[in-house]
Amino acid sequence: MKNFHVAIVGAGVIGSSIAWELSKNDLDVVVFEKGSDVCSGTSKANSGVVHSGINSPVSSLKARFCVEGNKMIKPLSDSLGFSLKMIGKFVIAKNEYEAKIINNIKKIGQENGVPDLEIVDENEIKTKEPNISCYQALWVPTAGIISPYEFTIAFAENAAINNVNFLLNTNVKDLKKKDNNFEIKTNRGVFQSNILVNAAGLNCREIVSYLEEPDFNIYPCRGEYLVLDKEYSDLLTSMIYPVPPKELGVLGVHITPTIEGNILLGPSAEYINDSEDKRSTKKMMKTLLKEANEIIPIFPKKAVISAYSGIRCKLASPNEGGWADYRIEESKKTPGLINLLGIESPGLTAAPAIAKEVLRMISKSLKMRPKLNFETRNIRNINISEMSSKKKSDLIKKENRWGRIVCRCENITEAEIHKALNNPLKAQTLSAVKYRCRAGMGRCQGGFCTQHIVRIMEEDFNININEMNLKSANSKLFYGRTREKKND
Repeated sequence: MKNFHVAIVGAGVIGSSIAWELSKNDLDVVVFEKGSDVCSGTSKANSGVVHSGINSPVSSLKARFCVEGNKMIKPLSDSLGFSLKMIGKFVIAKNEYEAKIINNIKKIGQENGVPDLEIVDENEIKTKEPNISCYQALWVPTAGIISPYEFTIAFAENAAINNVNFLLNTNVKDLKKKDNNFEIKTNRGVFQSNILVNAAGLNCREIVSYLEEPDFNIYPCRGEYLVLDKEYSDLLTSMIYPVPPKELGVLGVHITPTIEGNILLGPSAEYINDSEDKRSTKKMMKTLLKEANEIIPIFPKKAVISAYSGIRCKLASPNEGGWADYRIEESKKTPGLINLLGIESPGLTAAPAIAKEVLRMISKSLKMRPKLNFETRNIRNINISEMSSKKKSDLIKKENRWGRIVCRCENITEAEIHKALNNPLKAQTLSAVKYRCRAGMGRCQGGFCTQHIVRIMEEDFNININEMNLKSANSKLFYGRTREKKND
């Protein structure tokens, strides 16, 4: 039975950022993740927006951690290497009534400490975003975009190189508190830990229920997105948000450029019963396209190349209005159990600030000694298409894998596939490759490159073709041969 100082359940952006903060100290830390990679749940399926703090009520935890996290993003990007673009956003008003609402949003933002907010008229908007139709808008310059999976992977891989143990494909099946330790039963054995951090997202109630009767419920809320081809990236340069709808505690369908050059439409908001129901529906696709067309009248309907959905972790039901503040607290009934409950938007932005807060909470129980050999590794990848001809030539001479394009849509080379599969977390699924180097994310959505990635996994990494997974252990790429091999 392996003993740890801290065990974290969940390797989304919250769990991974906490793991990274803890890795700066001489502690034995383990992260249990039921998926085949970090950022395999809610954390990857969002807009990738660095929020500023204009939408959360004054004095709420959402406002506090969003504003604090926003200030931390740029230094973290410089040190950890995830991509960041502070492109700003417009919250647009279609009429005088909505103009009053955005003025109120501005006041809330100012009270939360968000700087440089400005109300601009239609003419000013047109100079920056000529395709947008509106009456007025609130300009928010401190909003930006990141890649949510790159952000999470940067935390996790940096934690891993500093000796945090990430146990992927590991389900927590039961918990017991014995004396001053937690006994953690998983599908990979039993572990012990002094402190247990519940960062399980949509499954946070289940984790609590192993130890005590939960005093809260979780209400899954599905948000669907559409992804546009990069060909249409010049439609806008900033994020465009509508006035938030009154119901459901969400920000409404917005149009967002991504780090990779695509544009996202979404998310929708639909309460569901099954937290695993991540369907993309034709009905919602029509709704998203209709709402996008109201913002951009010239919106090209044939631009969509993909769709996906994510599930929000809500503490408030639709009958309660959908809005609830974060709960970040140590259990009064079970000392040492730190719960992070209802961490939805702006959770991506708030994550590094929340991690600092959890570190402070843990330091009350454990002595923190800074790690003398702590290492920071910049994960930034420069695509070969961005390199000079000389740099390309030098790389290819050094290693000919740089000269073999595997993904034509995104110009990803065999060398980059190798680097993705050699990650510190030992995540070796098709999705692990995709989220580390973008192979399979282009126009053809893996139609060309999948076969070549499979070949590399089989020939260079000795992964049995029958054991290759798309994502989880239950998503096999292959289930058998269509015909028998001929005997030699």
